[in-house]
Amino acid sequence: MHDDINRPDLPDAADGNPAAESAPAGNDPAPDLAAQLEAARAESAQTKDALLRALADAENIRRRAVADVTSAHKYAIEGFANNLLAVKDTLEMAVNDKTSTTEQLRMGVELTLKNLAAAFEKAKISEIDPLNQKFDPARHQAVSHVDSDQPANTVTQVFQKGYLLQDRVLRPAMVAVAKGTEKPPAAENPVESRGL
Repeated sequence: MHDDINRPDLPDAADGNPAAESAPAGNDPAPDLAAQLEAARAESAQTKDALLRALADAENIRRRAVADVTSAHKYAIEGFANNLLAVKDTLEMAVNDKTSTTEQLRMGVELTLKNLAAAFEKAKISEIDPLNQKFDPARHQAVSHVDSDQPANTVTQVFQKGYLLQDRVLRPAMVAVAKGTEKPPAAENPVESRGL
């Protein structure tokens, strides 16, 4: 067994042979694992950083969306309110005017009404004026029933116009509705009453 110590064909580590010194280091897997662990840690840190940035971006987008919705609710009528300013201005001018005639004031009121109608049109507000139409309980409020020669449930008088916003009723029209003509009960046929 000890014969192989002095064999010249085997490399001797003590002779300073570089192959003999590097051979054990090449077989050691520890330096390779340490490098892989360090690479995995670096990749994990990058992934964590990317995840935190994505979460922060998502939170910022959510906050912006909430702020946008809040702003939309808060300032939803901004356009309509802006259109009403012209109506208010003309009404103030009419109130402060001490020199105009009744006819001039009437013309000013008509102009103001046109400005208001234009503001309503831009805001998609429309009138409900159901005179001589069939009564619709979803859009009309009957305040009285009157005798009339018109068919039953026909609007005979409009006390106050109603208004729609798009297709939603803001205020129903206050109306009087025809009772309709009631037919007198048919006279009994004497043959039917006797069971013949």
